[in-house]
Amino acid sequence: MLIFRWLLFILLIASALCFVFYLGTGRPHYKRWGFVILKWAVIAGLAFFAVLGLSRFMLI
Repeated sequence: MLIFRWLLFILLIASALCFVFYLGTGRPHYKRWGFVILKWAVIAGLAFFAVLGLSRFMLI
């Protein structure tokens, strides 16, 4: 569980940095990378909640 939390945190920080670089430079590839990283952050978050839900379901 801790790995998913750290992975999600790092991905969100990296995505935010890409968007900040895009705002600072105006280069579109930073925006594209920001959306790609954000997509993987959402996937990691869904996986985290799926594992959390399955673990609670198996305990009940």
